[in-house]
Amino acid sequence: MRDRVGMRSDRSVGGATRTEVTDDAVRALAWLAAGQWGVLTRAEIVACGLSPDQVKRMLRRGHLHPLHRGVYAVGHRNLVTEGRFLAAVKACGEFAALSHFCAACLRGWLRYDGRPIDVTTIGRRRRPGIRTHVSERFERVLVRRIPVTERLRTIRDLARTEDERTVKRALRQAKLTAAELEQLPRTGVLGRIIGLSAAPTASGNEDTVLDLVLKAGFEHPLVNTPYPGSRYIPDLWWPQVRLIVEVDSREWHEAPLDQRDDLDRQAWLEARGERVLRTTRPQVLRDPEQFCARLRRAGAPYTRSAQTQL
Repeated sequence: MRDRVGMRSDRSVGGATRTEVTDDAVRALAWLAAGQWGVLTRAEIVACGLSPDQVKRMLRRGHLHPLHRGVYAVGHRNLVTEGRFLAAVKACGEFAALSHFCAACLRGWLRYDGRPIDVTTIGRRRRPGIRTHVSERFERVLVRRIPVTERLRTIRDLARTEDERTVKRALRQAKLTAAELEQLPRTGVLGRIIGLSAAPTASGNEDTVLDLVLKAGFEHPLVNTPYPGSRYIPDLWWPQVRLIVEVDSREWHEAPLDQRDDLDRQAWLEARGERVLRTTRPQVLRDPEQFCARLRRAGAPYTRSAQTQL
């Protein structure tokens, strides 16, 4: 006889089942795994009603797949990124949390690139494919059902381990409140970024253009602020002089339909008295002076300090 997970039931001399997995245990296992990205520890599996021998049989039958020591994928190995993140956290013990670069990726601030997964723990546990960081004390929160370091801790950790461009992308995507920004240091890489701008840009391309605009002495534009009466969101916008800068990219503006939408939107804006300058990150990097000249001719406002130097 075979049960629902395909395991043969062995019976003792007295007729008692020794290795059969009950329907209740299967349902409990499936329910628990569904709420944890398909990833469970051995202790969690046993708590569903399975004996150690039954766990071994499920491993041999391919119903459980080892990911780290004592951590398994239930049913298949084809985990989404969140499942891989959670498996790494579980492998590092009860007091662990996703952190650093991977925590920023989980929050949507950065894009995961397949590197070893960052986990912060109270005590170091070395595991293949996991980059562990030891901390005596830290706060954890749940993000998408995964323990992760809190927002400001994630930013501070990034500033210690990543390059300035990566930290800037995460900080601007995080959209921290003024109160949260006040809690971050004004030294080092964070000090340079916050001193220039922590505005919520939507891409690294916008980061480059915004940085140039501010370093050239122009007033800080509105960044990704909805245009009144529409669903349109300008990249950079000086409403007082009715000037908009759009930072185009191949990802969002190369398809014919996207280009037609851009032209239709620009015509709609110009009919309302707005001026729209379009540029790309390569254009700005290739000739920043020409871009600044375009802004000056279009009437982009200067800061008071920049005006006194003109």
